[in-house]
Amino acid sequence: MKTIGLIGGMSWESTAAYYEMINEEVKKRLGGLHSAKCVLYSVDFAEIEGFQSNGQWEEAGKIIEKAAQSLERAGADFIVICTNTMHNVIDLIEDAIHIPILHIADAAADAIHKAGIQKVGLLGTKYTMELDFYKKKMQEHQIELIIPEEEDRVKINEVIFDELCVGELKEDSRTAFLEIIDRLAEQGAQGMILGCTEIGLLIKQEHTDISLFDTAVIHAKAAVDRALEA
Repeated sequence: MKTIGLIGGMSWESTAAYYEMINEEVKKRLGGLHSAKCVLYSVDFAEIEGFQSNGQWEEAGKIIEKAAQSLERAGADFIVICTNTMHNVIDLIEDAIHIPILHIADAAADAIHKAGIQKVGLLGTKYTMELDFYKKKMQEHQIELIIPEEEDRVKINEVIFDELCVGELKEDSRTAFLEIIDRLAEQGAQGMILGCTEIGLLIKQEHTDISLFDTAVIHAKAAVDRALEA
């Protein structure tokens, strides 16, 4: 079994879910007392978010770069960044280490292809929805991406940072997200990427008929695939 290097804390709420899902998946596949070999570097999200909001992506990337280097020294065979947004600076991090990074959008694209879907909506932080890095990655996989209108993007971002990242799950926010999902479906989205690892804490498949692609779940399972591959 390969050792998974987890960069978490963005937020710790979803990182805890990653740890649980990875170990549940290993137990499911191997049985007995098996659990995942992993090392975790958890950052202070307030520092990261401060750089994000000021557009200081290189500074934010240096924090993740340091975490990745620490995990490599600790014996990780590959890296999993437990958030979508910081994949915006993945090139900087890849250049600083000698082990691979399992890209969350590649994992999501694989799941979308397996579902036979070509056009999807994207929910995430304002950075994930508005910057080009996620759109470009989906284009590489021939997947068309639809993002919400500006008012909806503002609402999604507020709920993520003001509620989900601090562990608050509100019914009215769930309703708002489901209404946004319906509007994207009306624009032709055949499925929906939950492109923030906290959104899956609020929105489950049972809440909607449209196919959901929860990136935290998909990424965690892809990490186990990589860890157990021959």
